[in-house]
Amino acid sequence: MKRLIIGISGASGAIYGIRALQILKENPEIETHLILSKAASLTIEIETDWKVSQVRDLASVSYPEEQIEAPVASGSFQTAGMLIAPCSIKTLSAVANSYTDNLLARAADVQLKEGRPVLLMVRETPLHSGHIRLMGLAAASGAVIFPPVPAFYGNPQSLDEIISNSVGRALNRLGVENSEYPRWKGKVPGGMGD
Repeated sequence: MKRLIIGISGASGAIYGIRALQILKENPEIETHLILSKAASLTIEIETDWKVSQVRDLASVSYPEEQIEAPVASGSFQTAGMLIAPCSIKTLSAVANSYTDNLLARAADVQLKEGRPVLLMVRETPLHSGHIRLMGLAAASGAVIFPPVPAFYGNPQSLDEIISNSVGRALNRLGVENSEYPRWKGKVPGGMGD
């Protein structure tokens, strides 16, 4: 059984975290541990048709950000890594500066200190130099900066496909095989596809 931590912060784009949970729920070999920030609960209600309780039900286990004594707060709790989708600038700052005042930041910090992958789907634009500096600090600590930038080579036909493609690519980076994003096949000179 592979364990993954999914964090949802209060940034716009809560659907990214929800979609990750939906995809992972289809895989019986993966146990998901969800951490929702308080702001994420508000964003879910504002941006989606989901109820917070329904989102929590998608996960194998769910924790509020105040539950600092949760198993995911310890490096002895074995996981395959963590995805924070979306990742607010506040959460990015906490990860970059090892400021572990809540479970979301603490779990990310633990993953990094144990050498496990942490993907941050940073949601902000435009970026000022402070944002870029924070991304550099987080990356220097081992985090993977993974903004949800859509890939158009698969010719997505809907917003739903764009979301699924971005999340599928992030999950693949965490070692979770899935069919949610198109793989670039390239173009062979003089062959098919010309």
